[in-house]
Amino acid sequence: MFAYLEGNLTYKSPSLLNLDVNGVGYEINITLQTYSRIQSLDRCKLYIHLQVREDAWVLYGFENEEEKSTFRELLNISGVGAATARIILSSLTTDELQKAISSEDAKTLEKVKGIGAKTAQRILLELKGKVLKQNNDTGTTVLKHNTIQEDALIALINLGINKSMAENAFKKISNSDTLTVEELIKQALRAL
Repeated sequence: MFAYLEGNLTYKSPSLLNLDVNGVGYEINITLQTYSRIQSLDRCKLYIHLQVREDAWVLYGFENEEEKSTFRELLNISGVGAATARIILSSLTTDELQKAISSEDAKTLEKVKGIGAKTAQRILLELKGKVLKQNNDTGTTVLKHNTIQEDALIALINLGINKSMAENAFKKISNSDTLTVEELIKQALRAL
């Protein structure tokens, strides 16, 4: 519903701010990362996510689209709500989160308040197949999905198979380019 809001900051704290947009005041929840970028400003533009619940409509604001996109990806994970996603993005920058996901560093995620081992593994599993990449030319965020072989590799690793063993199994499969993820996983398991 809202792409962004731009206006004067009438109140700001590390977790909440009031933004006056042409005489209408919006109460917006923010992350510490956003707060650190706007704390010295009197006027700002925030990219908005609107969460509609039974009891309230809640606005979440982000200083850049990359953080907003990452927030939305976190919301798609079972067991991660808006409060948890906001805590994650307050504790880690989007770059730190990307590094933790790409290196499968569950310990970094577990250091975030409220994130246990199971939730950390779920975040790694569900976001590992997606790479959030900042496009330097336009400043927009692009989601890139892994190939079928990379998806199958992630699945095999999550089943407890060593990465190098799984990669070697893929080399033994002759028609891997034409298979679905499920077929590729089955054939790789046979080739182990």
